[in-house]
Formats: sequence, structure tokens, C-alpha cells
Amino acid sequence: MLSLRLIGALLILGGIVYMAAAAIYRGRMSDPRPNPEDTTDATLEPRHPDMGFLGLTANWPGLALVVVGSGLMLLPLVLTSPAP
Repeated sequence: MLSLRLIGALLILGGIVYMAAAAIYRGRMSDPRPNPEDTTDATLEPRHPDMGFLGLTANWPGLALVVVGSGLMLLPLVLTSPAP
């Protein structure tokens, strides 16, 4: 039963790392080809920030790993019978 919990914990950790890496390495935050006639300040922040990194379509593999890992961690609780 310990191995199920260990595998579940590793799957949860892997899912969280996957989702963090997907958000970090999504792409450049600054404009790749800045316009020389643009008079605004040069910044790394996008002009219209959005919360696209929280979307389900981009993070479903990481969420699936977390769900499967949680299920594996809870499985020993379901399989063991309560003491009389």
C-alpha cells in the first residue's frame, strides 16, 4: 500500500511541475518584433494580459496526473476494512 501512495505522490508532483512548466515556457512575454515608431515604454509585460495559462485545454495532462495521483493515494483508504 505504501507503493501506491508513493506513486500517487509522484504523479501529483509531476502534474504540478508539468502545469508550472507549461505556464513558464508558453512563449515570450515581450513583442518579438518591436515597432520602432512605437513610443510606449519597452516592457516585458504584454499589452493585454490574460489568464490563458489557467485554461483547461492547456493544462489537462497535468490535471489528469494530479487526479490519478490523488486516486492512487486514496485507494488504500478505500481498500482497507475498518477494524471491528
